Amino acid sequence: MTETDRSSRLIGYARVSTYGQTLDAQLEQLKAAGCAKIFREKATGARADRRELLRMLRYVAAGDVVTVTRIDRLARSTFDLFAIV
Repeated sequence: MTETDRSSRLIGYARVSTYGQTLDAQLEQLKAAGCAKIFREKATGARADRRELLRMLRYVAAGDVVTVTRIDRLARSTFDLFAIV
């Protein structure tokens, strides 16, 4: 299968910072947006080694669309966002 043969996928990423918080609202929004695959984790955004974020980055391919409910769920700063992208 080549890149032009496969259709793009909508992939979600949900994160909460502490174990007292819940992912429920984010998961509901991502499912409503049409995300079939959602990576989820409970980890502080200050950590560079967020396991599920790293798994998602290895999973995505050209043409895929990553969706988050709020940009701060993915990155803590513009610099951090550029590093992820």
